[in-house]
Amino acid sequence: MIAVKNLVKDYQDDDSTTRALAGVSFEIKKGEFVAVMGPSGSGKSTLLHILSFLDRPSGGAYTFLGKSINELSDTELAHIRNKEMGFVFQAFNLLSRSSVYENIELPLLYSEVAASRRQELVRKAAASVDLEEKLSTEAGRLSGGQKQRVAIARALVNDPNIIFADEPTGNLDSKSGAQVMEILKELNDSGRTIILVTHETYTAEFAKRLIRLKDGLVEADQTPKNRREATADFFK
Repeated sequence: MIAVKNLVKDYQDDDSTTRALAGVSFEIKKGEFVAVMGPSGSGKSTLLHILSFLDRPSGGAYTFLGKSINELSDTELAHIRNKEMGFVFQAFNLLSRSSVYENIELPLLYSEVAASRRQELVRKAAASVDLEEKLSTEAGRLSGGQKQRVAIARALVNDPNIIFADEPTGNLDSKSGAQVMEILKELNDSGRTIILVTHETYTAEFAKRLIRLKDGLVEADQTPKNRREATADFFK
């Protein structure tokens, strides 16, 4: 599904250049659950932005579903992003005065889905996160855990191939965070590809593969064969 080779990202500031990614290479297959970890400044957020078409690399190659992003226009990337990708963010990014229904529906308004089918898709997405009875509630009245579940439903409503989760438990208590991660795990078990950026070990433990970044490079890429026996080495 995803292949990056010698991926480089530079940021220019006046006369200085900061290298956020210094030559990252890996592949991610359909159906994987990958956690990306690393200290602050390691490049994990930059990597997520590039993988999700929110930014372009300065160098190297990135192929998504067999297509090189260098050959695609911004309009084409936006179309693929809306159709193939779902997003869950730490800050939820909900419209607080809009209903749960309206927040979940939002991606459909930018797609070719007929109005007659939108209601069915919204209700299906809400049911997947156990929010059917909250559809008419203003998003701003929800708890943090409920808000993140709305964000997951919104990410699912277009039936994407891949979900990008950027610190999805960062603003949640441990109980709500665990509930959100259980939902992501269930989505992965049903065949969704999940790419998770996190600094929390307990969150990353839900993943089946860990890519650890340091100074813009892949320091480790681990897939334990036996989770119980390998947990200590996987997250040390």
